Amino acid sequence: MDVLADSDTRWKWGALLARRLDPGCRLTARFLHARSTPTARQLEEVGVRPDGMTEAPLVDYLADAELAETDVLILATTGGVAQSAMHGFARRWAGRERRPILVTGYVGVVYEKMTDGLLLRAGADVVLANSAFDADRFRTVYDGVGVPSSSIVETGLPFLHGRTYDADAVARGERRYTVCFAAQPSSPQSKGERLHILERAARHARLHPERDVLVKLRSLPGEHTTHLEDFPYQLLLSKVEGVPANLRLVYGNMGEVLDGTDLSVTVSSTAALESMQRGIPTAILTDLGVREALGNHYFVSSGCLASWDELDAGAAPVADPAWLRANGVLPNDADPFVALRERLDELVAERDANGLPELRPYYSMSRAGGYLSGLLRRQGLEEDGGPRPRSPEGSGRSAVRRFARRSMRSAYRVAANRLAPVIRRWGQL
Repeated sequence: MDVLADSDTRWKWGALLARRLDPGCRLTARFLHARSTPTARQLEEVGVRPDGMTEAPLVDYLADAELAETDVLILATTGGVAQSAMHGFARRWAGRERRPILVTGYVGVVYEKMTDGLLLRAGADVVLANSAFDADRFRTVYDGVGVPSSSIVETGLPFLHGRTYDADAVARGERRYTVCFAAQPSSPQSKGERLHILERAARHARLHPERDVLVKLRSLPGEHTTHLEDFPYQLLLSKVEGVPANLRLVYGNMGEVLDGTDLSVTVSSTAALESMQRGIPTAILTDLGVREALGNHYFVSSGCLASWDELDAGAAPVADPAWLRANGVLPNDADPFVALRERLDELVAERDANGLPELRPYYSMSRAGGYLSGLLRRQGLEEDGGPRPRSPEGSGRSAVRRFARRSMRSAYRVAANRLAPVIRRWGQL
C-alpha cells in the first residue's frame, strides 16, 4: 500500500488509515517535493515508520513503474493535487489491464470549501467521509452534479483511537492537573488574536499554580505544516509579560501529550476530536467569536463551547454523546473501517475479473478549463495530464526559484538559532 502525501498532517492521516486497514501491509511513503514536505522530526512525531520512502515532484511519480503496480494508492493531498494526480495517472495508466485503486478523503473536520474539495476529489475510486453527517452531505453534492455517489464510503478519522481518560490520575498523585492548548498554524491567523490566546493561557496558569498549562505546537521554526503560519507562538511568547513557570511549550506526538491531559483546549483543531474520543474534558474557545473563518462553528452543538473566563472559573466541558456519534467519534471497540475494507475487496475482485474502468476526474478542460489548467500547471502538467517541458537547470526562472528557496531556508535557520534560547527557556525541544 502506498501513500502519496504533501504535508505532515496528511501523511499522518494516510499512514494511519493504511495501518487501520491492514496493520501488516508494506507501507511506502511517497512525499511530494513541495513547501510543506515534512522534515525527519515531523515524521518521527507522527509515529508511523514507512517501509520505504521517496520524495519527488508529482510528474516523477506519474512515470514510476513501481507505484503503478501497487494495490492501493492513498492520495493524502490537497484537493487540487488529487485532481491533478488523477489526470496524470489517467493518461499514464490508460489501457493498462491492472491499475492501483485510488482512495482519497479529508484529514479532519470539513467546515469550509466542501463542494470545492469534493469535486476536486471526484474521480477517485473511493472518497472517504469521516462520519455519517459528512457522508450525507457528500452524497447530496455528488448526486447534484451527476457524480456516482457510490464512490463515497463512510469511515472515521484513523487517529481517533486513543487511551481512555483516567479522571482519577491526579487524585492518586500520579501527575499534576494538566491543561493542553492545541495550537493551529492558521486558526486564529492574526498576530493580535494569537497573542490573546497566549496571554489568556498564561493568565490561566497564574490563576491555577497547581496546574500545568501546555501549549502544544505543531512545528519548530523553519518547519512547514499544511497551512502557513505567519506568527509562530514561539515568537509571540516573548511578548507575554511574566510568563509563569507552569506554562510550557511542548512538541511531540499529539496522542502522547493527550495521555497526560486533563483539560484539552483549542480553537478548532482536530485534536479536539481526539480528546473527545478519549473522554477528556474539551473546550472549544469562543474568545475570538464563533466564526466560520475560525472553524469553531463546526462544534456548535457539541456542548463544548467555552471561553477562557469560564475555564478560569473551573469549567470542564464534556462532549454530547449524540453529537459524537453523528460526527464519527466512536468508542475504541467500534471499527469504522469495515465498510471500507468490504468496498476495497469488491474493487479488487472487479479488477481481477474485468479490470477497473479508466480514471475519469470530474473536471475536464471542456467543463472547467479556466480552473483545471491552473491546477495542472502548478503540478508541472499539460492540459492533457502529460508532463510540461522542464526548464533547463540553468534557466533564469529556475535559478531565481532555487535562489529564493535557498534564501528562505537560510532565513529559517537564522530564525531557529535566534529562537532556540527562548524555546529552551519556556518549552521543550
